[in-house]
Amino acid sequence: EFFFPALPPLLFPTYFHCHTFYIAYTKKYWVDLAWMLTFYIRFFYTYGSLLETKTLNCLISLHRMLESSWFVWVSQMNHIPMDIDYDKNLDWMSTQLQATCNVEQSLFNDWFTGHLNFQIEH
Repeated sequence: EFFFPALPPLLFPTYFHCHTFYIAYTKKYWVDLAWMLTFYIRFFYTYGSLLETKTLNCLISLHRMLESSWFVWVSQMNHIPMDIDYDKNLDWMSTQLQATCNVEQSLFNDWFTGHLNFQIEH
């Protein structure tokens, strides 16, 4: 009941985003960390003269929340298993076909998912 309104918007901003920085810092991937930080330097340098810092932070957060919701909807709509009974000891291909599904093709679905609505073929 509370999963879709609460968790998808927070997936990228809180978990993936912060966790990526955390991993780069703890594993001492200094070059990767520097490249990740260049995004924020360029972003604040480019838009800092147009908007206030508070507005820029809200803009980044809003972008990450929308991106996160899109990612959850696209990935979950065709990764929800169809048949979850028990392990039937099938070969790999048959198991994969039972655990994914294609989503109805339409102009909107093709655009919105980037053609990932054809999950079986993907």
